[in-house]
Amino acid sequence: MAHPLSGADLDTLMRVIGRAGAPSKPLAGAMIAGAAVARWPFSAAERIIMESRLPASEELAPPVFILGHWRSGTTHLYNIMCKSGEWAFVPPVATGLPWDLFGLGGAFRPLLERALPEHRYIDNIPVTPDSPQEDEIAVANMTDLSFYHGIYFPKAFDEFLARGLFFDGCDETEIDRWRDRFIYLMRKLSKYQDGKTLLIKNPVYTARLAMLRRLFPTAKFVHIRRNPYEVFLSMRNFYKKLLAEFALQPYDHVDIDETIFSVYQRMMDALEEDAAGLAPPTYLDLAYEDLDRDAIAVIERIYESLELPDFGAARPKFEAYLASVKSFEKNKFAYSDEAAGKVEKRLGRFLERWDYRRPGR
Repeated sequence: MAHPLSGADLDTLMRVIGRAGAPSKPLAGAMIAGAAVARWPFSAAERIIMESRLPASEELAPPVFILGHWRSGTTHLYNIMCKSGEWAFVPPVATGLPWDLFGLGGAFRPLLERALPEHRYIDNIPVTPDSPQEDEIAVANMTDLSFYHGIYFPKAFDEFLARGLFFDGCDETEIDRWRDRFIYLMRKLSKYQDGKTLLIKNPVYTARLAMLRRLFPTAKFVHIRRNPYEVFLSMRNFYKKLLAEFALQPYDHVDIDETIFSVYQRMMDALEEDAAGLAPPTYLDLAYEDLDRDAIAVIERIYESLELPDFGAARPKFEAYLASVKSFEKNKFAYSDEAAGKVEKRLGRFLERWDYRRPGR
């Protein structure tokens, strides 16, 4: 797995390269293409064999989706909740080999697990074979509609972000293809984990609440938000590290600050519109600061508000996990007047809405 895109199918690769051009790193590009070609017969066989064995989408238990802009605490919340052992989540092998989860994924799982980084690229959160992952890397290996393709192929960065986050310029056929492959992935994840209820975390879905409710009418949602000052500085680090690690083309032209502000505004506006009128037990909004201050109380609130079962039985597992990460050191960033001024100018209405102050004040 020379690159996360090594798990993609040929159709996805051709669509992405057709839009962005060939990689500027020929060796990495050749390894990605070689992996797709070598896996093709196994991927095709798995889809044929597994189709009749997978649950239909309407047979899935109502999923629970964790929403929130990147760097807002979604991963921390996901990690805690998954410790109950009662959820179907996205394991690392599914992000790398979504087409081959039951075949090659099983055969190569020990190798893939040994190759996992000790920590995530963007922060110090440990990565283990049972660490729950967001499904967007898997989705990027199954369709060209993913913002990750902007990270991989920055020549078309803005286009991939607009299409992959908001479906800008996409026709119904393209959206239907994304929908079919997304549901196929959900069905595989459920089967892979014995039919447990899906718990899915993906910041991209923060702008797709209405679509997810159409696909899963009885789904439940929890949105977590964080001080936009902190999100902005952390997102600078997010893009810089991911581009440095995974970009297959030059990316000096990418305007990271503008990307952060424009995506944040549009994503939060979409969520506000889609969530209008929603309340527990369908939808819950919470603050990262509360989770950071008293995680057990917030998890109990989520279980009660969304009417999720067995909090009492899972509580010792949550407490054990939280004790194990008590010494975890968060990324720390210097707050300049320049950065704070940008946030106040572009995201001032969100600061007012949630009553956030500049850190240190």
